[in-house]
Amino acid sequence: MKKLFIPCLLLLLIISGCGNKAVQNDNKNKEESQTDTITYESENGPIEVPADPKRVVVLSSFAGNVMSLGVNLVGVDSWSKMNPRFDDKLKNVQEVTDESLEKIIELDPDLIIGLSNINNVDKLNEIAPTVTFTYGKVDYLTQHIEIGKLLNKEKEAREWVDDFKKRAQAAGEEIKAKIGEDATVSVIENYDKQLYVYGDNWGRGTEILYQEMHLAMPEKVKETALKEGYYALSLEVLPEFAGDYVILSKFSETDNAFQETETYKNIPAVKNNRVFEVNGKEFYFNDPLTLDLQLDFFIKSFLGK
Repeated sequence: MKKLFIPCLLLLLIISGCGNKAVQNDNKNKEESQTDTITYESENGPIEVPADPKRVVVLSSFAGNVMSLGVNLVGVDSWSKMNPRFDDKLKNVQEVTDESLEKIIELDPDLIIGLSNINNVDKLNEIAPTVTFTYGKVDYLTQHIEIGKLLNKEKEAREWVDDFKKRAQAAGEEIKAKIGEDATVSVIENYDKQLYVYGDNWGRGTEILYQEMHLAMPEKVKETALKEGYYALSLEVLPEFAGDYVILSKFSETDNAFQETETYKNIPAVKNNRVFEVNGKEFYFNDPLTLDLQLDFFIKSFLGK
């Protein structure tokens, strides 16, 4: 009887151990499932988002921020898609809009990001957690940190911001030493038959030139473009807005015949070869990938490095 009792006892212990292990594994799986999401404090309140998003759709502006943090994109806006600097990274990524809901459903996103003025936010939220940002509500570097928080990569975002500020400010000191503290810089763009001049927070390198490098802005630009971010102007008054140096953002499909006029040719920056032309499609945004491109361009243009 004792011989029979011992094997039975062992069997019961084994079964009990297996049961406990199964309960432990089940609890562990529950704990892991509970950490599959994080709570992001968005402009519109807390929202549950993936802790490790794998299929992100960006409907405006922030594709470069997401890519710079190593997060996979499955859909992006048209401006990001047409950016030649993003060609390789976005080769297999679909172009979408806030109206192409069926296409977005097919992409099976786990997170959707856009500006606060996009349409169909309620419907998009039914597809995946949708987070929007108001452009200019925070400065451009804080915006990147916010996207880092959203993607659960705040540490990486902050590290890039700290490094970028050091590089941009150091370059700014060199540039001011070369061109003079009072030398002015304008950022002008010709798009769709209209000339624009930009303030200090509207992409196209403005954040670097004015916020980080603290280069001087022409008074006329301060008066008209600083508050709204941009100002439309005619060719006739262009000389009043042109600084000692001009960053000229151009689009190949736009008629740039204004550059052949005497009005343009007589601008001092033009006569002194101080106009630095850029591809508007590359310079449009202010995400880390674009900011690094812009900073390298300014260092090369102003300093010849």
